[in-house]
Amino acid sequence: MTNAHSMVEQVNRLYTQLIEWRRRFHQHPELSFQEFGTSKFVAETLRSMDGIDVETGIGVETSVVGTLTSGAGPTIAIRADMDALPIQEENTTDYCSLKRGVMHACGHDAHTAILLGIARVLASAFKKGKLKGTVKFVFQPAEESTDENGLSGSPYMVQAGVYDDVDAAIALHMCPWLPVGEIQINNGYSMANVDVFEGKIYGTGGHGAYPELGTDPIWMLGPVMQALHGIISRKVSALDAGVVSIGQVHAGTASNIIPTEVSITGTLRSYTPEVRDLLALELEKAFSIVGSLDGKYSFKVERGEPALNNSAAINDWIIEAIEEMYPQLGITRRPFGMGGEDFGYVTQKLPGSMIFLGCALKDEVQRDLHTPIFDIDETCLPIGVAVLAQTAIKFLKGEVTLPINEQLEVQTYGT
Repeated sequence: MTNAHSMVEQVNRLYTQLIEWRRRFHQHPELSFQEFGTSKFVAETLRSMDGIDVETGIGVETSVVGTLTSGAGPTIAIRADMDALPIQEENTTDYCSLKRGVMHACGHDAHTAILLGIARVLASAFKKGKLKGTVKFVFQPAEESTDENGLSGSPYMVQAGVYDDVDAAIALHMCPWLPVGEIQINNGYSMANVDVFEGKIYGTGGHGAYPELGTDPIWMLGPVMQALHGIISRKVSALDAGVVSIGQVHAGTASNIIPTEVSITGTLRSYTPEVRDLLALELEKAFSIVGSLDGKYSFKVERGEPALNNSAAINDWIIEAIEEMYPQLGITRRPFGMGGEDFGYVTQKLPGSMIFLGCALKDEVQRDLHTPIFDIDETCLPIGVAVLAQTAIKFLKGEVTLPINEQLEVQTYGT
């Protein structure tokens, strides 16, 4: 029996356990930075596995990092996020969320269960002396939301040094637009930089019956909005990815009062650093139009998570592992969209890659991420375990390596 076939058989035997773990997490979801029960269960489960050293509270109080090591050798990190969303579940399964208004609507319950499965598989391999090097199992809190500092869980764990001695990192995400038996993979930028902007337009305000006596920021809003919506079509190349979306416009207190200010907030999405900078520059230019209309403005951009930048070399490792174990598995090659993913902080620091794992149920209902009817076909769970576990094994055995330029980047990026 080949190692690949052995891996598939091993993870298939874990299927019932994977479902049990996933449904437990699904029934007991916890919001960002509040994953106390989840992290406790994860830590206890890891401690029950041979050879895994467990640390908690690194960077974030609810984080868990399990480490398997045989000493000298390469180091690979495998990451899963653990938090849920403030959504009331509308599914009627017997494993629905038991917490009103909180739901695993993005698949983090599955991600956590899959990483526990990977830990069990690799702990067995290390115990048999088959692997040299180190694996870090990174259970990360707070991917979905930020705290008062505008940070999610990933940058805190990066800053705390979780990835300092890591050569490569891998992760996966549930993919409800693909069926089980397919994955989506992409080299380079695959999910967006996520920035938030706020602009304010100031006038003098005044009485609604005498608009000629003051300056009206609502009137000024018209040309500003036109300029904002023209940025993508006229300032960003059609070959580049970019989004400017306005989510809130606030002004006024009464029908007969011209307000003194209008507030506009929205999101900026981009792939490359160049487009990220361009969007901020052009947005401020759009607000500056009010100067010619006797108005004033203020403008700020809060930079959020960086774009997910997938290593082509690591993607090749993953594809090799897939072809060895699941030669019929379908592979879709395209970016994942303009959503954000704070694993981007990791791929900003060192070579890493995230794949999207097909999980769509066969009921022909579109169960999108972040919706109250999101759910998965749990037969995807062992596939996820096998693919990432086999990828890690190939790296630890020296069957795959990073190009020299990516190895140098590990040492210098972000310093």
